[in-house]
Amino acid sequence: MLRFIASFFGGIFSWITTGAVMAALIVGAVFYMYGRDLPNHEQLSLYAPPTISRIYNGEGRLIDEFAQERRLFTPIEDIPDIVKHAFISAEDKNFFVHRGYDPRGMVAAALDAARGGRLRGASTITQQVMKNFLLSADRTAERKIKELILASRLEETLSKDEILELYLNEIYLGQNSYGVTAAAQVYFNKTLEELSVAEAAYLGALPQRPAETHPVRDRERALSRREYVLREMRENGYISAEEYEVAQADPLRTVQAGDYAAFGATLPPRDYFTDEIRRQLSGDFGEEEFFGGGLTIRATVDPELQAEAEKALRAGLEKYDRGLGVWHGKEGEIAEDKLADAEEWRAALTEIDMPRDIQGWFPAVVLGIEAQQLRIGIEGVEPTGEEPQVVPREDIRWLKGDFFDNFEVGDVVYVRRMTRDSDGSFLRWTLRQIPEVQGGFMAMDVETGRVLAMQGGFSYQDSAFNRATQADRQPGSSFKPFVYATALDSGFSPATIIIDAPIEVKTGDGIWRPTNASHQFYGPTPLRTGIERSRNLMTVRLAQEIGMELVAGYAERFGVYDRLEPFLANALGSQETTLFKMVAAYAMFANGGERVEPTLVDRVQNRWGETIYRHDDRTCEDCQVASLEPGVPPTITDDRERVMNAITAYQLTSMMQGVVQRGTAAGRVNLGVPVAGKTGTTNDAKDVWFIGFTSNIVAGCYMGYDRPKRMPGASGGAMCAPVFDQFMKVATEKYGGGKFDLPPGGHFIKIDRFTGARLPDSASGPNVVAEYFRSGEEPVFGVMFDGGWAMGSNLPLFGPGEGGIVEDGVTVETADGEVTIIPEKADFGTLSSGGLY
Repeated sequence: MLRFIASFFGGIFSWITTGAVMAALIVGAVFYMYGRDLPNHEQLSLYAPPTISRIYNGEGRLIDEFAQERRLFTPIEDIPDIVKHAFISAEDKNFFVHRGYDPRGMVAAALDAARGGRLRGASTITQQVMKNFLLSADRTAERKIKELILASRLEETLSKDEILELYLNEIYLGQNSYGVTAAAQVYFNKTLEELSVAEAAYLGALPQRPAETHPVRDRERALSRREYVLREMRENGYISAEEYEVAQADPLRTVQAGDYAAFGATLPPRDYFTDEIRRQLSGDFGEEEFFGGGLTIRATVDPELQAEAEKALRAGLEKYDRGLGVWHGKEGEIAEDKLADAEEWRAALTEIDMPRDIQGWFPAVVLGIEAQQLRIGIEGVEPTGEEPQVVPREDIRWLKGDFFDNFEVGDVVYVRRMTRDSDGSFLRWTLRQIPEVQGGFMAMDVETGRVLAMQGGFSYQDSAFNRATQADRQPGSSFKPFVYATALDSGFSPATIIIDAPIEVKTGDGIWRPTNASHQFYGPTPLRTGIERSRNLMTVRLAQEIGMELVAGYAERFGVYDRLEPFLANALGSQETTLFKMVAAYAMFANGGERVEPTLVDRVQNRWGETIYRHDDRTCEDCQVASLEPGVPPTITDDRERVMNAITAYQLTSMMQGVVQRGTAAGRVNLGVPVAGKTGTTNDAKDVWFIGFTSNIVAGCYMGYDRPKRMPGASGGAMCAPVFDQFMKVATEKYGGGKFDLPPGGHFIKIDRFTGARLPDSASGPNVVAEYFRSGEEPVFGVMFDGGWAMGSNLPLFGPGEGGIVEDGVTVETADGEVTIIPEKADFGTLSSGGLY
């Protein structure tokens, strides 16, 4: 009997042993089979999760963020214990004792399922790290096996803190927030250190089902899950009973419920400047690095000047648009049946998709139309007796027609407060509309290339297309300085006489006959007057004389074009370029002819704080020494390329000062400091420009329709120069401005600006200009006689106000110092580098 019992239990034991061995072999085989080609878990020790790239202005203020996954990486030592404990209690209370997987948790999950509870995975934090980083989210046995294998391997490679760091920075917590730092901002607009116990517990409640634990839509579930996490934290000894009671009673206050201001609300609206940084750096570093590399970008923008650039350009565009007298400002409409109830129309108004980044403008809805006023309801503004929400009839004097002709009840429009300049008191609500004409503005430091302000249109939210950098337009006469610079470097001087007379050019399409904007001809004229008065015929003759190939080379050297086709029409700015390139090129006139590269970024650092780009590449010779003598600055080596002769740059700058003082921009720019510039207006005024500069800042303005068409009455001097003036008044008040640097190697000679004739050193008067000539240069001047000019012994002399007939029958009249040639064709002799003779 004993033998039978022993044999029976021995058999059972053998079967158990054999089964256990077979099970072990099967498990081992399964683990071996699935563990052969698993991803390399050791790479996680070097893992850098995608994080937000942030842009700061020069004052260190955060002005924009870019990310595909909104994540801010935080080292484990900087994550407060209360946050760690909340997640460990919610997701893996045995985290610090298991070795990657938790058998007790698996058994507990199986027992819960057997009792009819919900089937749960019982994944540890280590397993979740493996799933999130190296495996898919498929709910399969194969994935689970691989997850267990990798989790056990990871525990042998990384410490518990390193694993927890990966988890807390990678986990998705809803609302496009990844990681605990971003989630703290998104839900509470707080740093991790500022979170309360209850708030940390709510974050810990999110990983399971973030979409179903919304603090507003799913408030009951959110509170229930938070209660679970708090209870676990108390049972695990992470918080005391008193702390548990306080946290349990704490109401769930979040950004989503309107209890805190949204974190994004503390950022200014995205604008053209930061979006252009995105566009440029995405190209330089790649989109993956820009949107996920955690870059810290220091922008060159000056916040005060950027605000003024927006204000000045908007004012200029709006002035032209309102001058047309056409209403096109309807942004949407609200059904009349919603207008009786203020709550209904206010709710409907907030849902209208319209730009809301225009400073001082408010969306409004037309509630009633009367002969003498328009009754309106304004978004975010309650009506008061001091500020009745009506637009009076006098406000639409600029419009064609009356209120009934232009508006309907329910129209959504813009309004702005009009206030008294003297004391800022309210006058009335005034209608506004986004202009159809568009434009761009840009300002930069002439020495460093740092872009201080950039506005690419009326409103970024209305149109993100950046007309300062992306719009290729004809520069028109604003290109002429490059023709004149080429001539000055080729032996011409500001006093060289050029014939302003009709010219015919054979082209592949026939005969091209350019004209001046005035459709008049002015005869022999000094080079200076040609640029001051923006004479087309003089510019074409000049380009023909020096050769368009040489002009093209200059334009390409200055970066205006990659390749300029050598056609004479391009001397008048007919080939398209961008405002960005033109402003950068003008900076080289202002700084004496040295190359400057425009930049919107001073420095870029990676996530570890290492500088990976710096714009200023000058060498500081003394920065490595311990100290310098008091009052002695460090030596800075600047080896920038020279793109034009310094005297040429000064001569051209002096001539462009004449544009502002008495030329096409006269009376439009009044800064109180020396300023130079050039207007530009293309055929039919489809594009208008003004680019100007002081000794330290260059700025440019462009205006035109996105689909080019004629702008009646438009010109660069009338439309863009005032924008430049408004902006530069603020810029010069902040940064000052002085005389343009006078390069060595030259001397001044006084000339008559109308005739080019040399004058005595004692000469003075409105027609006297002191021109700077290179030392050793002996220019040929017109011969003075009673205030007139002569060019060779065979030509008659005319005084002011006189006229006469030249030998060839060409009639010449002088009036106010200018010469007009009436016939369409005339030949005035041979042009030389020194003058006309």
